[in-house]
Amino acid sequence: MDKPLETPITRRGSLLALGGLAAGALGWKADAALPAGDGPAGVATGAITCVLTPELTEGPYYVSGEKVRRDITEGRPGVPLALALTVVDASTCKPIKGASVDLWHCDALGVYSGVQGNTGTFMRGVQPTDAQGLARFLTVYPGWYTGRAVHIHVKVHVGGSVVHTGQFFFSDAVTDAVYKRTPYNTRGPRDVRDSSDSIYRNGGNKSLLAVRKSGTGYVGTITMGVHRS
Repeated sequence: MDKPLETPITRRGSLLALGGLAAGALGWKADAALPAGDGPAGVATGAITCVLTPELTEGPYYVSGEKVRRDITEGRPGVPLALALTVVDASTCKPIKGASVDLWHCDALGVYSGVQGNTGTFMRGVQPTDAQGLARFLTVYPGWYTGRAVHIHVKVHVGGSVVHTGQFFFSDAVTDAVYKRTPYNTRGPRDVRDSSDSIYRNGGNKSLLAVRKSGTGYVGTITMGVHRS
């Protein structure tokens, strides 16, 4: 299914935490062994490190006012994917409770809901972060469509304002393995891999989900640092 290419935008950067913040953890907390502690002092001394990563385009298929729900599949087929997305304050690297993580992506066959005459609200939803800054979603591994590498769109809202707009990407090796399964294998080979994707080249390597196998599906994790306003 052909869809228009998305064009990168430039706006205030967000932060993607390093090390233990992004390495497959389902939550986040400061390392108690660090002498500087957490909070601003730890950031100032370099004991806690966050790295600026570019924001990525919203794309043409955002729909506002999505449902607050964890399971966004609406029964659509695909390989199960559980997402654990952590939001931290860029100034302190502390978790942000009550941020709204707004997620959307195409289904296993490359179709977006709610646009281009497609009905439903599948693969769209919002979840608040808990005390550990964690928002969880149950979805399926995204399919592909012409002109784009495999990806998931995200917005983070804090206090009613959008503080981050980005996209998550997947390792090509993991995608190759998933796409050998039904229903992905009913389509031809995808036409764009990560290195050829125009959005990925503008910072997608810093937005790769850490993905691990879990039963018949996968778990993907990442930590995003944002400014509160």
